[in-house]
Amino acid sequence: MDPIVIPVLVAAIVVVFLVASAVRIVPQARRYNIERFGRYRRTLQPGLNLVLPVADRTNSKLDVREQVYSSDPKPVITEDNLVVNIDTVLYYQVTDPRAAAYEVADYLHAIDQLTVTTLRNVIGSMDLEGTLTSREEINARLRAVLDDATGKWGIRVNRVEIKAIDPPNTIKEAMEKQMRAERDKRAAILHAEGERQAKILTAEGTKQKDILEAQGTQQAMILRADGEAKAVELVFQAVHRNNADPKVLAYKYLETLPHLASSDNNTFWVIPGELTEAVRTVTSAFGDQSRAGPPESAQPEEAATADADDTAAENRIAGLNASSTVSLDAARATDEAEKQAAAAVSDAKAEAEAAKSPQMPGRGQASGD
Repeated sequence: MDPIVIPVLVAAIVVVFLVASAVRIVPQARRYNIERFGRYRRTLQPGLNLVLPVADRTNSKLDVREQVYSSDPKPVITEDNLVVNIDTVLYYQVTDPRAAAYEVADYLHAIDQLTVTTLRNVIGSMDLEGTLTSREEINARLRAVLDDATGKWGIRVNRVEIKAIDPPNTIKEAMEKQMRAERDKRAAILHAEGERQAKILTAEGTKQKDILEAQGTQQAMILRADGEAKAVELVFQAVHRNNADPKVLAYKYLETLPHLASSDNNTFWVIPGELTEAVRTVTSAFGDQSRAGPPESAQPEEAATADADDTAAENRIAGLNASSTVSLDAARATDEAEKQAAAAVSDAKAEAEAAKSPQMPGRGQASGD
């Protein structure tokens, strides 16, 4: 073997090693910290980079994308001496690779411990109810403390979220009972409110119904009374316009009496006080003629006297009817006409009896002679 080949091969290998160690290819979203003889030299950016072989070496490779770190549940004591386990989620990003590599040994462990201590300080001033209902406040205070502390480490905390707050089992059972009682209370209140509204609406509907029925009854009674008043007015106008005879009025008065027995309540009858006057009028008009019978030939003067008396009585009745019609209204005129007719008939009968009484002894004497 040629002795020159071996040194050439060794030289080639050394050249390849030096070239390989001088070239650094950095991926996107990565940062490489370069040290020269143990001292920080620079941070390589993504792409092709050249370093000094043997003298420069890569100390740390950092990912500058936003990272998510979920810590284990940590026990924390609240203000009312209850132990709760809190699990947090941290969103952070490396903004300064040199500080993240050289300012803190393990920034994840440092952030985790800082989160625990901050949680204990914040939740230690709150009770359990406040802890469960103040997650936004706790997150804001955690982020403020972590930003202040991690800024010099080249870390930016974008967001801190409390993933879970687990109180003891006994507290969970008590809270469940409380929530169940609260829900039962709300259900009872809503049920009572619904029944109250239903009763109010029912009462308002009944009230409106009663009002409408009363208004309808009132209107019906008014219309019925107006109709009856107009009917009575028309009857009285017809009676006075035709100048009806008192005997006819008395007869019509008696004609309406049978209708009293046509009602449902027919156990007893109410007889008006004017019945006797009407009966007397009809009797005087028709009863005397039936008892008198056909006139005798022996008494022409007496029949003429009676006819004259009846004619005078009828004239008086007609005069009284005419005068009463002018002076009184329809209702009073009818009553007055009936009373005057009865008085006139009574006067006529009295005059007829007085006219007969002086002739009776003459006929006796004539018969005796």
